[in-house]
Amino acid sequence: MHFHSKNNEKKVCQRTFSAGFVGSILMVMTLLFSVHAWGQTGGRSTYGFLNLTTSARSMSLGTKTIAIDDNDLSLIYYNPALLSGHMQNHLAMSYVRYYGGVNYGSALYAPVIRKDYQLSAGIHYLNYGAFQQADERGIQGGEFSASEYSLHLSAALAIDSLWKVGVNLKPVFSQLHEYNSLGIATDLGVVYNDTSNLFTAALVLRNLGTQIIPYHPGSYEPLPFEIQLGASIKLRHAPFRFIAVAEHLERPGLSYSKPQNNELLYTYYEGSYDDKSIFDKVMRHMIFGIEFTPLDHFYLRAGYSYRRRQEMKIESKLSTVGFSWGFGLKIYKLYLNYGRGTYHLAGGTNHFTIRANLNAF
Repeated sequence: MHFHSKNNEKKVCQRTFSAGFVGSILMVMTLLFSVHAWGQTGGRSTYGFLNLTTSARSMSLGTKTIAIDDNDLSLIYYNPALLSGHMQNHLAMSYVRYYGGVNYGSALYAPVIRKDYQLSAGIHYLNYGAFQQADERGIQGGEFSASEYSLHLSAALAIDSLWKVGVNLKPVFSQLHEYNSLGIATDLGVVYNDTSNLFTAALVLRNLGTQIIPYHPGSYEPLPFEIQLGASIKLRHAPFRFIAVAEHLERPGLSYSKPQNNELLYTYYEGSYDDKSIFDKVMRHMIFGIEFTPLDHFYLRAGYSYRRRQEMKIESKLSTVGFSWGFGLKIYKLYLNYGRGTYHLAGGTNHFTIRANLNAF
């Protein structure tokens, strides 16, 4: 969001506020980097649900969409700098039916404000469902549940007509039967949006933070910190948008050795992994997406994650593991989106998102 000042005094005030806002973000980033901020992949951190893809649009484009600046409120979950003044009084809700009866979703709302920055609030939840409790002898003792939640308090500020910065503050609560944990996480985002050339680039630092109350007293676990870099470009004379995202830039090596000789665990490379080609090393960081608009308010989308395909494919039957697809359309005053991602031959996930500009009603 950017407002043109009418006089020099207003410009000075706006720049002073902008500098203070950016300075506050940098201070928060510095403090949080000092607490468990090394590179993490799956299984090496807690609160993994923070990395689940909620937005149907994001899933259909490969799962991590941080560089599309077109007033889609559901995307600020991945990059808070995408929040803008054009989203005031917008609402976005997502739902995912996951594997094994697990379901999760999110709800986001951007209120109407009269300032030079934009705010939004929301919630992200994961419900694991009901479990049958039993002891080591198989004697049942009733059912128990497990769930995790994070609140989302977002703010974004336009530095000028090209640059925006944003921050997500995410208090986290996890309840796994008799084990409870409380934590705090934040996302920091920067967006460069050149509307004249239909080009957008973004940098995001996700899940900086720490556990405040661990599951076990004194046993603090790191959060799933990640650095992402992305870009998108829309063709001027054709209905296509191309998206590319580099994930896990905090960890150069994402390769692993597969189990051999009945080993049960994968061994992650910590240093040298010369048996992998340069192409493989680079591509394991990359996610690609394409959005096609054949008609007004109707979108077809597809995405591809090289790393997900390499990690989850079965050599005897490759299928479409690692690919995703979906569509979006506007019906009356509502925007409906569907996305499907294929993680394994066992099946895929279905994502639904509905968003609306409540001002239209």
